[in-house]
Amino acid sequence: MNISNRLTPRYFTLILSFMTLFLLFTHTPTDITTDSFDDSIFEASCSCKTCIMDFMDDDWFVYRYDPTITPLLNRKNSALRRDTYKWWRGLQPSSLRVNYTEVVDQMFSLFPDKDHYADTSPDRCRTCAVVGNSANLLGSHYGSLIDFHDVVIRINKGPTKGYERDVGSKTTHRILYPESAVDLDNNTHLVLFPFKIRDMQWLISTFTTGHITRTYTRVKSSIKADENKVMILHPAFIKYVYEKWLLRHGRYPSTGFITIIFALHICDQVNVFGFGASSTGTWHHYFDRSRTHFKGGPHGGDFENKTLHKLQQRNKIIIHKGYR
Repeated sequence: MNISNRLTPRYFTLILSFMTLFLLFTHTPTDITTDSFDDSIFEASCSCKTCIMDFMDDDWFVYRYDPTITPLLNRKNSALRRDTYKWWRGLQPSSLRVNYTEVVDQMFSLFPDKDHYADTSPDRCRTCAVVGNSANLLGSHYGSLIDFHDVVIRINKGPTKGYERDVGSKTTHRILYPESAVDLDNNTHLVLFPFKIRDMQWLISTFTTGHITRTYTRVKSSIKADENKVMILHPAFIKYVYEKWLLRHGRYPSTGFITIIFALHICDQVNVFGFGASSTGTWHHYFDRSRTHFKGGPHGGDFENKTLHKLQQRNKIIIHKGYR
């Protein structure tokens, strides 16, 4: 009996120790949870299966992608930094002395003065199709896939009529500038890419007096489009694409490349069609035989091409090349 009495406290201590360990591993103290973890890092950035803003631990992408940049111009955000204005005006040197602020005021007395696409939310899933003009679209049968997207962005003069099976029929946004202008239906947003201040003046003219018929070449004096659906890319956004994404390769970015980066900022998923060479290695439009090549012109085409493939490797975009 004496031995039993001496062992009892020891057994009691062991039991208490096991109970303490059990409680420690099955119950996490509240103060440890709140102080050590930030639940927000586990929140989805959108409601799509995959989102552009997922995996923000990718240093390559984080260095380039600025979520605070404003893609589209309005009165409130129109003031340009001195270096931005100097760079932008230098793209197309002109002897014209133009007051930028007055041009902006004129534009937004005609067109919507809004903070576009400020609706990012974990509940949003906006899908974008960026449709280029490559001949690799011919025979692709991508039409229904392209039209399935919420936003379908077409570039310059790329037509749909007669090519619906391969390029689709839906257009929500048409990227253009004076030298690539075409008529639009009332369902399509005209998105001006202003590479020069003359482009903004032309936009005003085409909806009013029609007096501008030349930039550095002859341009359409008027086009059909819904003035309530007009948008203007911010000049600072063009500079951002050039400096952050292209690291100053070339003289300025191509329209197609800017469009893809624009889509990354307004959509949650981006699919790219009609970029690159055809299956035979030729570079021309699907709607004519005009020769194109990513290494031509003032753009850093080779660097743009490599950057697009890096975006695909990182699951930020999907490039549909039109052939197996």
